[in-house]
Amino acid sequence: MVKKPELLAPAGDWEKLKMAVLYGADAVYLGARDFSLRERAKNFAPEELAAAVEYAHARGVKLYLTVNVYPHEEHLADIKHLLAVACDAGVDAFIIADPGIFRLAGEVAPEVARHISTQANCTNSEAVRFWREQGASRVILGREVTLAECEQINAASDIELEVFVHGAVCMSYSGRCLLSGFLTGRSANLGDCAQPCRWQYRLVEERRPGEYMPVEEDRWGSYILNSKDLCLIEMLPEIMQAGVASLKIEGRMKSAYYVANVTRIYRWALDACWVAWQRAEDKTAAGCRKYYEFDPEWRAELEKVSHRRYFTGFAVQPPGPEGYVYDSSYSFRGYDFAGVVLGYDSTLGRLHIEQRNHISLGDTVEIIIPNEPVRRLTISGIWSEEGEPVEALPHAMEHAWLECDKPVPAGSIIRRPVRE
Repeated sequence: MVKKPELLAPAGDWEKLKMAVLYGADAVYLGARDFSLRERAKNFAPEELAAAVEYAHARGVKLYLTVNVYPHEEHLADIKHLLAVACDAGVDAFIIADPGIFRLAGEVAPEVARHISTQANCTNSEAVRFWREQGASRVILGREVTLAECEQINAASDIELEVFVHGAVCMSYSGRCLLSGFLTGRSANLGDCAQPCRWQYRLVEERRPGEYMPVEEDRWGSYILNSKDLCLIEMLPEIMQAGVASLKIEGRMKSAYYVANVTRIYRWALDACWVAWQRAEDKTAAGCRKYYEFDPEWRAELEKVSHRRYFTGFAVQPPGPEGYVYDSSYSFRGYDFAGVVLGYDSTLGRLHIEQRNHISLGDTVEIIIPNEPVRRLTISGIWSEEGEPVEALPHAMEHAWLECDKPVPAGSIIRRPVRE
């Protein structure tokens, strides 16, 4: 029997944790300062984990700790200490790729669930069964698995399955890549990937130094390793049919705006799809679609966060050349993250905000509010934190006031169209 899937959102720091919770995540995943494959995210100090767990649990949200590096001998003592601290903090699960860390976690924190990371490259039912026999309670399938394969694995395996539904995709097999370490000395398998797959490449013939030949006939060169971003917002009925237990959003390095808006949209779509699934007599994707009405605005909203061109990854079949972006490695976005609402003064009719990007008088911005439609606001008044009228807010992170005739809850996101 299919259960309603969990929505799992990234929490690269405290602000993103709060945004993920506020905008509808059932669970969050985060890393400590070390050993989590996102060394350049702010992450959480070990002593912060208890407070993070308390914050999430108080709001009915689970918290998973990623410890998914491939460690060397010198790392084991520190990893063992981290596992013990996290266990005492009350984390709900560890996300692990390495068998050694998996074994350590079983010894140090036997009461904490162990989830197998996508880095472990699980792509078949025998691998999933193996990890279940070792004591794992969930397997995060490799991104290379199609939904048809996922359904087969689910039928053959008595264990929870998790899949990525949105975000960046590594060109290497489940992210186990040596390219960054080879070119820059920064190990992707220890969390410090320099993303050389996003770089521009040209061909040089050994006996013709200095002659750079484009791999593709394009004046900008070639981005031959540069994958598109995953987006499965339109395939939720098929994901339901596959028996997936958890839908994972990539993005611990992305902005708080990204986390809030992507979580918000998948929350709405997943809830609508679950209602349709329950109504359907035929518990298949086709049966669900008889009652499920996909809102094109959901896809439009996902176009408004920073992203590369979207594709459906391996969900239907392994992608061919259409899965890559050959002309640019840059992310696209239609809107800038302009600020966060801190509160509302109903007496003055003003929003108290923390600015993140330039805001000026006359700008028309959009406000993303938890559980509400997006609001538009034309800025007709700006005041400094001290109450002095100003024409613009040019300095990031400054606190200020904006004129607004309707209350807006704290934690709402302000965005404005990207200026040409």
